[in-house]
Amino acid sequence: MTEPVEDLADPALVPDERDVEASLRPKRLAEFVGQPKVREQLQVVLESALRRGRPPDHVLLSGPPGLGKTSLAMIIAAELGAAIRVTSGPAIERAGDLAALLTSLGDGEVLFIDEIHRIARPAEELLYMAMEDFRVDVVVGKGAGATAIPLDLAPFTLVGATTRAGLLTGPLRDRFGFTAHMDFYDAPDLERVLRRSAEVLDVDLRTDGAVEIAGRSRGTPRIANRLLRRVRDWAEVRAHGVVDEAAARAALAVYDVDDLGLDRLDRAVLEALVRRFGGGPVGVGTLAVAVGEETETVEEVAEPFLVRAGLLARTPRGRVATSAAWTHLGLTPPAASPGGPTLFDA
Repeated sequence: MTEPVEDLADPALVPDERDVEASLRPKRLAEFVGQPKVREQLQVVLESALRRGRPPDHVLLSGPPGLGKTSLAMIIAAELGAAIRVTSGPAIERAGDLAALLTSLGDGEVLFIDEIHRIARPAEELLYMAMEDFRVDVVVGKGAGATAIPLDLAPFTLVGATTRAGLLTGPLRDRFGFTAHMDFYDAPDLERVLRRSAEVLDVDLRTDGAVEIAGRSRGTPRIANRLLRRVRDWAEVRAHGVVDEAAARAALAVYDVDDLGLDRLDRAVLEALVRRFGGGPVGVGTLAVAVGEETETVEEVAEPFLVRAGLLARTPRGRVATSAAWTHLGLTPPAASPGGPTLFDA
């Protein structure tokens, strides 16, 4: 007799997908995989603060997207036993918005500002005094009758995250007592990330499957977790839920992720550069039109990894494909590789 399946559709019995994804984040510093130098330095900073009974210095985390900056901010709050407020630079458009947020913070709370380099300049200037003296001046009135009312703030810790550290102003950067740059992960660390995520998601992940997925994750835990979820979906439908090397290869072929981790857009850029423009040089605008994408999309989404993988080079005359790009596409590179230096590239 077939068992009833109505209960499977009951929302109360189905875990919220957002809760599942949030559970992939490590909760403590000891659970955080990779970034050994950052973890060690941060552990000293936090332990020292706890022993002194005072909030630690403000923390700046920089590095490419997907490496765990937000997770570390939440871990900092958890290790301190403090509440955390989360916002982003673009969301703080006026100084008044920031003043309202700062004055609502409790003693020892953590304020996390993601993409802090995009905070509005008036709000940034207000942040200087708040970070140094735990005080803000609220201006009441306009013109000659305006009055600045000083307001004391509860001691707090600001954690700022940025993917563009070079866009931070000097005065803001100098007010952070601890700065850390996060690097891309190596394959063994990504495999550890995948094994932990597989346990949380209850996925039957085999060792060879973890190796295969890690090798295509671009050194980024966020991408590794995303690929694991897609391979899990494929394995549940076509491989009895077992994620091994064969399943990972077959699944990632379906999702257009190749052996190096290149996706559809990455391959389209390389294909256009090599097949239509003979390997370059070609302007990024022309390249974007050739693949049907915006110039910003090609520059900010595809190019960083292609350059890091040694498949594309930026030169004063335009983008050029390296010999590795030709080989990756199964083509014979020209005798004089377009990626090589020339008199015009000096």
